[in-house]
Amino acid sequence: MTRYARQIAVPGFGEAAQARLQEARVLVVGAGGLGAPVLHYLVGAGVGYIRLLDADHVSRSNLHRQTLFRESDIGRSKVLAAAAHMADLNPDVVLDPVPQALSPANVAHHMAGCDLVLDCADSFAASYILSDQCLENRVPLISASVVGTEGYVGGFCANAPSLRAVFPDLPQRLGSCAADGVLGPIVGVIGALQAQMALAVLTGFGESPLGRVSSFDAVSWRFGGFVFHTAPEPEYAPRFIAPEAMSAEDLIIDLRAEEEGPLAHPQAHRLGVEDLRTMALFGPRKRLVLACRSGQRSWAAADAIRGEWQGEIVLVAMGAHPVERA
Repeated sequence: MTRYARQIAVPGFGEAAQARLQEARVLVVGAGGLGAPVLHYLVGAGVGYIRLLDADHVSRSNLHRQTLFRESDIGRSKVLAAAAHMADLNPDVVLDPVPQALSPANVAHHMAGCDLVLDCADSFAASYILSDQCLENRVPLISASVVGTEGYVGGFCANAPSLRAVFPDLPQRLGSCAADGVLGPIVGVIGALQAQMALAVLTGFGESPLGRVSSFDAVSWRFGGFVFHTAPEPEYAPRFIAPEAMSAEDLIIDLRAEEEGPLAHPQAHRLGVEDLRTMALFGPRKRLVLACRSGQRSWAAADAIRGEWQGEIVLVAMGAHPVERA
């Protein structure tokens, strides 16, 4: 136990907490800026099994904040490169790399057998897909997001409210790394908090982070946060489905412009959010499918039409990689 002697020595932690870590099974979605500190600290701490899910490859623009990777990793699968580096850090940890994108079609499969889910993908669609699945199965979710110089991390689901309970509405503006930039140390701060929350959930050490959000603003040097133990689950919650779950029986609206890609489905109609009033021309109220690249326009369209559309509304994020924000 020499490797873990310093953390076992922490008052209140001890060998019992260490044993719980070694028995734990964790799903980490995203091997980017948030995934880097999360993996370093969870692998270093001795979490027994980590399934790592990410379809992306390392690029040079990642290196200033995604500290898992080196210049020699450019072009490699992120999960395979991460697994190799983490094996050098702690060979006792089983790191299972899965080079796939998260989707509503595979989320249940990848969560199977896991005690905790960490949302490090920092994508709009992925966060809500994971939250919906975790809420249904009472699995704790530690979700984080960083844009520019600000970020937050929170503990959701299990015996706490879901992400939708805290953020039931689409923000007026959703940032991205490409548009707003991101500073590496901010990602490191939030990722480290995410890892600490994970250790607390897995071991029971200290107060539970479930039902709490912590935030950090690097410009004002302010840490903030709030608790949400009693936040109600929203009555209206548009769900994401996988692109392959669309059928000819659905009314499918593709909100993307022609240059963004071919129609989401052979039976789809290409419309903008502002054109949704014309949907009355398409017949009876069956399931309405709203498709776009990241899910953001689909959510906005669902909000715009829900007062008039009496049937079910579902969302599709067509992009293989939703907008990367950290």
